[in-house]
Amino acid sequence: MFEVTTKDKNTRARTGRLHTTHGVVETPAYVIVGTHAKVRTLTPEDLVTTHTQMIIANTYHLWQALGEKGLGEYPGLHQSMGWSGSLMTDSGGFQVFSFGAAREGGAGKVGGSPRFEKENRENRVTISEEGVSFLDQKGEQHFLDAEKSVAIQERLGADLIVAFDECTSPVHSYEYTKESMERTHRWAERSLRARIRKDQLMLGVVQGGVFEDLRRESARAIGAMSFEGFAIGGAFGSSYGSEKGDTFRELDWTVPLLPENRHRHLLGIGKIDDIFEGVKRGIDTFDCVIPTREARHGALWTRRERIDLHKGRYQDDREVIDSECLCPVCGTMKLSKGELRALFKAENLEAGRFATMHNVFFFNDLMSKIRAAIKAGALEELEKEYRKN
Repeated sequence: MFEVTTKDKNTRARTGRLHTTHGVVETPAYVIVGTHAKVRTLTPEDLVTTHTQMIIANTYHLWQALGEKGLGEYPGLHQSMGWSGSLMTDSGGFQVFSFGAAREGGAGKVGGSPRFEKENRENRVTISEEGVSFLDQKGEQHFLDAEKSVAIQERLGADLIVAFDECTSPVHSYEYTKESMERTHRWAERSLRARIRKDQLMLGVVQGGVFEDLRRESARAIGAMSFEGFAIGGAFGSSYGSEKGDTFRELDWTVPLLPENRHRHLLGIGKIDDIFEGVKRGIDTFDCVIPTREARHGALWTRRERIDLHKGRYQDDREVIDSECLCPVCGTMKLSKGELRALFKAENLEAGRFATMHNVFFFNDLMSKIRAAIKAGALEELEKEYRKN
């Protein structure tokens, strides 16, 4: 299912090959987000030209959109998306957080302290040993548990699925985080027992929040189960804006306790700094909305800078986004920053598509360069080149 092909001498970084029913994913790799079974603004052909290897769709949102009848008639993600490459689905566990603690306290998933909003919003989840009840905007309850999460993911037909879990936040207490983690372990065992299809790989989720002993306990418990790989989720201490020495300390506690010969995924995190920090700690794949969401709002990523096209200084800029970039927008179309800015100002739908193509290509290309650097023993040099700006 997963093979390690190269190990870095100075860090836990490694290259590998993740074998799925729909092909081999070369790792480290970026998993591009397609929440509603579509990477917004892009066609399947665009995804190929941007060198996308794997896409992740959202189990909860597809379940809600399709309904029980729609799921029964659903042809599967690959056919629905017109995508022949590898696909992943999450468990719905992040929505337990985003519709619960994140709404109630305004807490972010990442950071040493919560981001409180001016007014708390209604917590729309009720968690029990059996599973989670979600309250929708119409006031109707929808129940999701380990067995149903697995059944939905099997029906969606992704190559890589995730055991049902609860994602905790930085503001949860030690006592609650421990209770939640132990429940997630029981849900993991139920997820494994619920499997029917043998052609899908399943990841168990390591939780434990920002607490070292809980992270280690979770890694040992989940690592001992018969998953094909592991995902690391929940609250993280200080990826953004805090001391760099603390960045992803949770991975330092967790990764060494997971089996070396199985795949490791970091859930929902994927800025440039995050990628290098994760790769050096042994992470194989990442997923994040950064490339696509920011592109739709006019933010472009390059090796030298992050460009905000809405700034006036780009109005008459006749240079391409990145002269070193080989994406279709920079390399073939040679679309200038000024021209792309004008498309955004005109609310032309192609603006989001072109920006997304560039960003997705950029992050996929970064992962390709990281793989080459690990093999060449030059990861430190590549990191310095990207992070200096």
